[in-house]
Amino acid sequence: MFIGLDVGTSSVKAILLGEDQSLIASATSDLTVERPHPGWSEQDPDSWWRACENVLDALKVEAPDALAAVRGIGLSGHMHGAVLLDREGRPLRPCILWNDGRSGKQCEELTRSEPKFQTLGGNLVMPGFTAPKLQWVRENEPEVFAKTEMVLLPKDYVRFKLTGDYVGDMSDSAGTLWLDVARRDWSDDLLAATGLDRSKMPRLVEGSESSGTLKPDLSARWGFATPPVVAGGGGDNAASACGVGAVDPGSAFVSLGTSGVLFVTNDRFSPNVGGAVHAFCHAVPQTWHQMGVILSATDSLNWLSGIVKKSPGELTQALGRVSGPSAVSFLPYLGGERTPHNDVDIRAGFAGISHETDDAVLTHAVLDGVAFALKDCLDALSVAGTKIDRVLAVGGGSRSQTWLEIIASLLNVTVDVPVDGDFGASLGAARLGQAAANGSTDGIFGKPALKTSIDPVPALNEHYAEAYGRWRKLYPAFKQAGF
Repeated sequence: MFIGLDVGTSSVKAILLGEDQSLIASATSDLTVERPHPGWSEQDPDSWWRACENVLDALKVEAPDALAAVRGIGLSGHMHGAVLLDREGRPLRPCILWNDGRSGKQCEELTRSEPKFQTLGGNLVMPGFTAPKLQWVRENEPEVFAKTEMVLLPKDYVRFKLTGDYVGDMSDSAGTLWLDVARRDWSDDLLAATGLDRSKMPRLVEGSESSGTLKPDLSARWGFATPPVVAGGGGDNAASACGVGAVDPGSAFVSLGTSGVLFVTNDRFSPNVGGAVHAFCHAVPQTWHQMGVILSATDSLNWLSGIVKKSPGELTQALGRVSGPSAVSFLPYLGGERTPHNDVDIRAGFAGISHETDDAVLTHAVLDGVAFALKDCLDALSVAGTKIDRVLAVGGGSRSQTWLEIIASLLNVTVDVPVDGDFGASLGAARLGQAAANGSTDGIFGKPALKTSIDPVPALNEHYAEAYGRWRKLYPAFKQAGF
């Protein structure tokens, strides 16, 4: 038996898997995000731990006998968060989250002062990453920075509470900007650029390796027969890749969640800094991955849902199938954008609205806009030498056949749709827990059964290619206008 714990931004989810990876039980505990100032996004680290206690308590109630037989626990979590601990392991301040934008000035300064962030780190210095967050704390909260004895990522704080050890994995740690991604080790130069050294960093392991065992008191609390090993785990997207079997070079998936991700597995470190591609370590050894990331995928549809007072499902069902691109264009930049613009300030907007524009037209425009942004990601990955001919679709947005048809035709790829679209990070985390318990990755990261595959429609491909060319002109126009 194996547990996958996923520390998300909006909730902590736990799943309990059998030895054959069948789902035995699951539980979820909600979280809240605090926004004390415009552009800020924070969470209380101890709220993650309380949520973990809640979900593990729930699993004990639902399946106590199966829980007792658990051999491995895997962890996944939202990346880039800055958890600052004092010498007793207590949080010094709320965690600064991945979607916090306060450190724009620090990003510019770090880019100028240490070019190795873009070579060794392999990524642009963006406000979402951990390093500029620490630089912001160093400059604006010097008393907190002076007391900081350990810097952890969100899931690694949960690990500390589970095991008592400070440990991180390669995939999540690559998102700090302090990792030499090709060497899979901390970079002394990059740490020094933000006033830190290795003593403030956790020990590193591969995601499929053991990072320690559950503390005896917690093992007794939840009734484990033997304290299970806790795997290194992974950042949320790398863990999701493990859940869908995207661990071999060339395998890819598209995630339509709150944010949107185009993820490709590589056999080597393959950055494209100029296109704001994320190039990170994978959660399995000697494997890397690239990601194009857009910040508002289903978030864009959820926003429209709140405006017109109809559920996202109602909006997409009322739209039905499409025969071409919308007459209205939408830039899905509600909270800025990562790939390819690295622009925390740009904002969303519609273009081409008329008296005839109704809810269906706006819905169509939103689906198109997100698909166009994913096309931007694909083009940026292509510059780094990556070619994709098929992707697996996951996330809540993958329930929309119309949306997937638009994406398949625009990106000119086949989109595979699993029988069950809920192959989230918790499943990948549980699989990593299984690998750590078994001491091997053999036979663990299989691909899901498919419900259908959606091929590009040639006529749609032609029409969407033209529409994409027009849509690409909107970003510079909006930027020039100050939006």
